[in-house]
Amino acid sequence: MPVQIVNHPLITHKLAILRNKETSTKKFRDLVHEITMLLAYEATRGFPTVPVTVETPICPMETAMLRTENIVVAPILRAGLGMLEGILAMYPPARVAHIGLRRDEETKKPVTYYYNVPDNLEDTTVMVVDPMLATAGSLCAALDLIKRGRPRQVVAICLIASPEGAAIVSSRHPDVSVFVGAMDEKLNERAYIVPGLGDAGDRMFGTV
Repeated sequence: MPVQIVNHPLITHKLAILRNKETSTKKFRDLVHEITMLLAYEATRGFPTVPVTVETPICPMETAMLRTENIVVAPILRAGLGMLEGILAMYPPARVAHIGLRRDEETKKPVTYYYNVPDNLEDTTVMVVDPMLATAGSLCAALDLIKRGRPRQVVAICLIASPEGAAIVSSRHPDVSVFVGAMDEKLNERAYIVPGLGDAGDRMFGTV
């Protein structure tokens, strides 16, 4: 499935502030939280619901609710942690997995250094979150790990993507819906997204 760009003026507006090199660490964190919530709105459009009966002040009615207890949020450490609260603000009962990946400097491939997920992922919808979809190495590695648990559905949310990374994840994981706030121009020689926003983890945690 092709990467889906959530083209909305509010997301574009907030991304413009996020990209600005003068944006403070606190403001950067706040914006990541807000943009994640907006992207999650679109990403959950196809999530399964269950029928429920509620009592309104007027009468009972039949409606539907998300199966939020079956949603698992999986941030890719460390930058993905900044997106976690944006998801949990909308779906508080969701469970949380953590995936730690680093790049091997010799092979340039991602290496897992931490993996902690709920015991049983079957019948769950897993939302993998990471701010930047650059080379797609980390995201594809995380999706490979998550799929071993045989979840019912997997989606991914990223703030910004490169065309190169989008093509790779679409090819390797065509069954995964990936939602991004913007598709940028390219990757540079250091595998940074251009124009991008710099290192999301450094800007989020004040380690620039």
